[in-house]
Amino acid sequence: MTAEPLPDWFMPPPGGWTADAMDDLPPGAPRMELIDGALIVFSPQIRFHSRVKRRLSTVLEGVLPPELAVDEEMTIKLGKRQRPEPDILVYRDTDDPEVGDIRSYYTPDEVLLAVEIVSEESQDRDRSTKPLKYAQAGIPHFWRIEREDGGPAVYVYELDGTKEPRYIPVTVARERLKLDLPFPIDIDVRALSR
Repeated sequence: MTAEPLPDWFMPPPGGWTADAMDDLPPGAPRMELIDGALIVFSPQIRFHSRVKRRLSTVLEGVLPPELAVDEEMTIKLGKRQRPEPDILVYRDTDDPEVGDIRSYYTPDEVLLAVEIVSEESQDRDRSTKPLKYAQAGIPHFWRIEREDGGPAVYVYELDGTKEPRYIPVTVARERLKLDLPFPIDIDVRALSR
């Protein structure tokens, strides 16, 4: 059995992949993100990942103040060669539907919270690479969700406010997540995967 050749569009453009070049990918291309100038193709999701993402997005939509909104499968343009895609993001909503409806990414100044649900193939990116890049870009809040003992555990972080931005841990929630920042929220964590 011979491998199929890579499609022409998959070859890097002159000078390598950039955040802007991602908008030139064809509509049939698989979902990808750009990390350090390298395209990362997403693996199929397991049921736990899919359920937690869908249910957390729904919970967030129900509690967010009107100036905030939630989205899935949207990238954040962090720099010339950085355009990661968190599983969920909460952003400051625009009142301009002309801009909001046709955009393909958000900018770090719009994003209040980035959420990563850790998968086996994305552990290093979700635990180390992407949180570092989100912090350096100034995204104030980051949640990482791990599968522990068959259920979700939500690791909550916020920027520490130093000259070299980094996230500091706030809490780990395995049963109930109750926070005042970045917005008031009270979540039954166990219900996210049921």
